[in-house]
Amino acid sequence: MPSTVVHVALAGLIGTALLAQRFDARSIGLVMAVTAVIDLDTVIDIWIPGAHRAYFHNLVIPAVVLLALWWDVRWRETSYIKRRWGEWGVRVTWVSMAALIFAHVLLDAFFNGVNLFWPLHDRFYDLSGEFLLSDQRGVVQTFINGETAEGTVEETHYTTGVNPTPEETPENVERIFPIAGTGERFLLVISGFAVVAMRLIEDRIDD
Repeated sequence: MPSTVVHVALAGLIGTALLAQRFDARSIGLVMAVTAVIDLDTVIDIWIPGAHRAYFHNLVIPAVVLLALWWDVRWRETSYIKRRWGEWGVRVTWVSMAALIFAHVLLDAFFNGVNLFWPLHDRFYDLSGEFLLSDQRGVVQTFINGETAEGTVEETHYTTGVNPTPEETPENVERIFPIAGTGERFLLVISGFAVVAMRLIEDRIDD
């Protein structure tokens, strides 16, 4: 599964692209931090089996935040976010949610699955698959098929360094905290952090 480092690196790329003129160290830091913090449900998983990739790894939380942002900006007589943080706050909020959705929730969904609609609907969805063009089979996609729905929170456990097994952890169990499980992910990590660093350096030079 993609590590938190991989998620943060991809969030850095998304944030750098979408923050536009609102980009600064604080804004990109918030985007990357928001994307990382949802992995804290690995800690909850110690006490509530199945919490990881469910309690924070879903589309419900970002949808609620985005709806609240839309209501605050479009319908309130005086926007709280604009009054407190101006247009910078509006941009950072929606970019953070975009990064959270694409760089973390959906990325994990395509690597062994997440509980996409928890707590409204308790079912893990595994979108792992492939998309290809074959000279014999035509267009083939296996991301979404009749077998994408998996178990519930009570039935599902993802092994992590924080909680390696659903049973009582033996003292000699190896706790693995992945950084980059494949060459592609390692390249993504390097690219993401390099782009963010370069943009920060350019902003400092411009100042």
